Amino acid sequence: MNITSTNPYNNEEVATIKAFNLNEIEDTLSLAQETFLQWRTTSFTERAKHLHNVALELEKNKDEYAKTMTLEMGKPISQAIAEIEKCAWVCRYYADNAPDHLAPKTIETDATKSYVRYEPIGVVLAVMPWNYPFWQVFRFIAPALMAGNIGVLKHASNVMQSAQNIQRVFERAGLPKGVFQNMPVGSDRIENIVRDARIKAITLTGSKPAGAAVASTAASEIKKSVLELGGSNALVVFDDCDFEQTVTTCVQARFQNTGQSCIAGKRLLLHDKVYDKFMDAFAKAVTQLKSGDPLDKDTYIGVMAREDLAIELEEQLKATVDAGAKVLVGGHRQKAYFEPTIVTGVTPEMTIFKEETFGPVIGVTRFTDDQEAVDLVNQSDFGLGVSIFTQDTARIEKLIPLFDDGAVFVNDMVKSNPNLPFGGTKISGYGRELSLDGIQEFVNKKTVYIK
Repeated sequence: MNITSTNPYNNEEVATIKAFNLNEIEDTLSLAQETFLQWRTTSFTERAKHLHNVALELEKNKDEYAKTMTLEMGKPISQAIAEIEKCAWVCRYYADNAPDHLAPKTIETDATKSYVRYEPIGVVLAVMPWNYPFWQVFRFIAPALMAGNIGVLKHASNVMQSAQNIQRVFERAGLPKGVFQNMPVGSDRIENIVRDARIKAITLTGSKPAGAAVASTAASEIKKSVLELGGSNALVVFDDCDFEQTVTTCVQARFQNTGQSCIAGKRLLLHDKVYDKFMDAFAKAVTQLKSGDPLDKDTYIGVMAREDLAIELEEQLKATVDAGAKVLVGGHRQKAYFEPTIVTGVTPEMTIFKEETFGPVIGVTRFTDDQEAVDLVNQSDFGLGVSIFTQDTARIEKLIPLFDDGAVFVNDMVKSNPNLPFGGTKISGYGRELSLDGIQEFVNKKTVYIK
C-alpha cells in the first residue's frame, strides 16, 4: 500500500511513500528497543549536545522543511518557517532545562536517605496530526529524548513527507540510529502497535474519536497515554480592553494557520458595551487578510489542508445560518479554499458554538456581565483554553478560578510555550505537554528508601 500526499492548493501530488509492512514495523520496534538500552545510559550532557545539534539542523534547513510542509497541507510559508524555528526553540529549552526538571528530589522521612528518581520508561509512540506537522512532533520528542526515552512516530497520512523529513533532521544532526523513527503506516495498524510490549506509552494529538480509540487500547494494556484532543476556545472581550491590541490579537488567534489550530479562538464573546465598535474594527481587519498561494511569503490565509475538511466546515456554517445566525463577512468556499468568515447572532445551541470549527470561521456571541461570560465559556464540552481581555486587575483575579479550561491567557491568545504546561480538560484530553510537567509524563518516578 502507498500513502500519497497531495497539495491542497493545486491538487498536485507531493509525495508517495510505501507504507510499512509487518516485517518493517517489527524491524522499527526492534531497533527502537535496542537503541533504548543504550540511549538510557547516556548522560544529560550527551543528550543535550545531540539536541542542540538538532536545533542547528532545523535552522540550517528551515526553508526546505517549511516548503514541504506548505506543499503538503497548505500552511502559508512564512508561518511554516516560524513553526520550524519554534521546534528549534523547544529543543534548546529541554537541552538546557531537563537536568533540573529531572533532578532527584530528596524527601525527609525516618530513613537514612529517601528520594525520588526520574528514570526513562522506554519506547513511546506518538500519533500526530497534520495541522502543525513539525511542532506537534517536536514538543513530544524533545522532552522524551532528554528523559532517556525513544520515539516512534505515526503521522497523519497527508503529511508523510514531512514525517520523513523529521526523521531526516535527526539523521543529519548525527543522532544514533533508532533514537527517533518514522513509521509510515495507516490507522489500521495503530492498535497492534499500541499493544506491542515494546511500546511503553502513547501520546496522541487529534480528534476525540481517535483519542478515545487509542486511549482505550492503551488502558486495556495498562499503558499510560497523554491526549490533546482539540478545543473551542473562547475570546472574551470586556468593554475596558486595550481596544486596538485586542482586535489584532483576536484576528491572529482565530485565523493563523488558516484557522486550523486546536488552540485557536473559535468563539468570540463580546460585552454589549463594546460590541458595535469592536465588530466594525474586527470585520475590517479580517477583510484585509491576504489570501493566496501558500508559497507566497505575504499570504496569511492559504487553503485548508484537504477539500473534505472545507466541505465539513461549510456544512457547520450552513447549519448555524439555518438556525438563525448571520454571515457578516465571507462565507464562501472554493474547493479547499474557505474565505475568512465572521458569523454573528450565534447562540449556545448553534452548531459552530457547540462543535469545534477547524478552519477560518468564527462565531460571535454577546454577553452583558461577568457571570454570563463565564457561563458561556464553560458551556462548551471542550476545555483547552480561554482568553480574556480586560484591564481590570480585580476582575482578572476573580475570573481565573471560575473557568474550567486547562489554560487562561489574559490579554493574549492561547499559545503553547516550552516553559509552560500545555493541555486541557473535558473532551480536550488529559495529561500535559511541555515544561517540567511534560517531561515528567513519561518517566518512572522511582521512590528510593534507604534505612
